[in-house]
Amino acid sequence: MVKLENPVLVGTIGAAQGLRGEVRVKTYTGDPLAFGAYGHLHTRDGRIFEVLDIREAKTVAIVRFRGVNDRNAAEALNGTELFIERDSLPDDELDDDEFFYADLEGLEAVDVNGLSFGTVSGVYDFGAGDLLELRGPAKRPVLIPFTEWSVLEIDLNGGKLVIDPLAAGLVDSDEDKPGNPFLPDGK
Repeated sequence: MVKLENPVLVGTIGAAQGLRGEVRVKTYTGDPLAFGAYGHLHTRDGRIFEVLDIREAKTVAIVRFRGVNDRNAAEALNGTELFIERDSLPDDELDDDEFFYADLEGLEAVDVNGLSFGTVSGVYDFGAGDLLELRGPAKRPVLIPFTEWSVLEIDLNGGKLVIDPLAAGLVDSDEDKPGNPFLPDGK
């Protein structure tokens, strides 16, 4: 059983496709067919999958994995998340202003004055655009839009994001001074 040290989610297995063990996979790669180029894929529970065949469909990739030979085996995989090690991602192909979403997790979200609004604990896309989940001490996590208006700067080396709390929906525009929603008294 292999335990990944820094796993990056690259796809989620969906419904079975046909009778020969193929499955639909929602890929989180720029090119859906690149999903098959990362080598072995891992699950949280330590299973390893090898892509034998991949083709593109409308919104998913149709994938055949080694050892998954019939519809019943394919149906049993529905909902399985597939990961690779972060080191497997090609950093040298990124431009200066590009990054992987996995690199955002753990960054501190601060406003232009340095006031902290928590750390990024996840990046989500529910269909209407990307969202960042921020977690702060003693508060529930909040989601903010990942847009150029709400996230002003990304400093991976400095370990922070500079955000506009008003554009991110963390403060109301009628407040005299912005408060921190993660602190009990809001200051």
